[in-house]
Amino acid sequence: MTARVLVVDDVPANVKLLEARLSAEYFDVATATSGAEALALCARAECDIVLLDVMMPDMDGFEVCRKLKSNPATHHIPVVMVTALDQPSDRVRGLQAGADDFLTKPVADVALISRVRSLARLKMVTDELRMRAHTAKEIGIQSPERDAVADTGCNGNILIVDDRASSYERIAATLAAEHTVEVESNPNEALFRAAEGNFDLLIVSLGLKDFDGLRLCSQIRSLDRTRNIPILAMAEADNNDRLVRGLEIGVNDYLIRPIDKNEMLARVRTQIKKKRYTERLRDNAYKSIEMAITDALTGLNNRRYMETHLQSLVEQAAARGKPIAVLILDIDHFKSVNDTHGHDAGDDVLREFSLRIRKSIRNIDLACRYGGEEFVIVMPETDVAVATMVAERIRRRIAAEPFAIQQGARKLEVTISIGIAAIGGAGDDAAAILKRADAALYRAKRDGRNRVVPDAA
Repeated sequence: MTARVLVVDDVPANVKLLEARLSAEYFDVATATSGAEALALCARAECDIVLLDVMMPDMDGFEVCRKLKSNPATHHIPVVMVTALDQPSDRVRGLQAGADDFLTKPVADVALISRVRSLARLKMVTDELRMRAHTAKEIGIQSPERDAVADTGCNGNILIVDDRASSYERIAATLAAEHTVEVESNPNEALFRAAEGNFDLLIVSLGLKDFDGLRLCSQIRSLDRTRNIPILAMAEADNNDRLVRGLEIGVNDYLIRPIDKNEMLARVRTQIKKKRYTERLRDNAYKSIEMAITDALTGLNNRRYMETHLQSLVEQAAARGKPIAVLILDIDHFKSVNDTHGHDAGDDVLREFSLRIRKSIRNIDLACRYGGEEFVIVMPETDVAVATMVAERIRRRIAAEPFAIQQGARKLEVTISIGIAAIGGAGDDAAAILKRADAALYRAKRDGRNRVVPDAA
């Protein structure tokens, strides 16, 4: 895996050293010697990860990181501070500024490269979701960027997996000030607990007594219901090899014992904020897909969706020797509703009509707005006789109760005409069935409307 890494340091020797290390691992490396230059490069989306020195003359690394993380256009870029500062307070300050990690020089090559690779993998997932969110924005779905910047990372739901009471009691007590915390002291139950709960973060000890903590992390990543939950691993100071391995299998971040409370709080907030941002991006992607196949006014599937799926439903029915019926429904004299009462009243009728259709069909049936005042219902495993009975029930339901318009101020009598066709054999296709149903609908309208007419074939 490769990525474009931006190295920011005002000391040329430090830049060359990091550039050589990263280039040897086939990363594409860009460099900047000031905070302002780094911000400009990030704003132009010219990097995937930032390795940031703290002590720089024009703008220190803390300020650069804060600016990156407060900007909706750059907050998603991972930042690793690589600095000679080694005090716990410096580390906490960096994490609170939004850094994804804080590494003290000299940094071992293995630790550095593993961290960069881990963040690059996560960035690739985020970038894919951001690209889809950008498409969603173009069709009117609000971007989650500003919400992500404003998120504090508090009020998360956290599961601690640790079998040492003295350890998890202190951790839980610290986190309880900002989050809801649960503890699982039996690692054999932890995977099930994680899958059943709605957790924003899992904190897993790698020093479990009779269980391999890395194995648990691997299982969490392999299970569909838990694979997107961030994992924060806890390890002893001499467990660097296990931490590196953990990053390779999907651990998001880590804490070294003895755990600094403020560092833990900062890392927890960061992971929860990232999870919420990713969830917002996924929600936007799902909404954009839904909008692409759904009619905005009625909430039914649209014509594109119906035409895409009807043929496959017909083919499945033919292969299994099962019947399938198609109903085309048309609201009688709908143009006069719009002309007399306005398009808002017409929209009221269409929405109520769609609700009544939903209440009249099964979950396996497919209801779509075909266009204007025409609708299609596809009924798998249904022959013409049964489809005619259902269509008659829908017709009566529409005619039985007037439709409210103008916020209930007036009511309109509405009737519909319905044409029905069914699969005629193994060689029949969706287009032919629709054509026969449309012809039946034409006969229903010609013969006086407010009636159901099955295909004569």
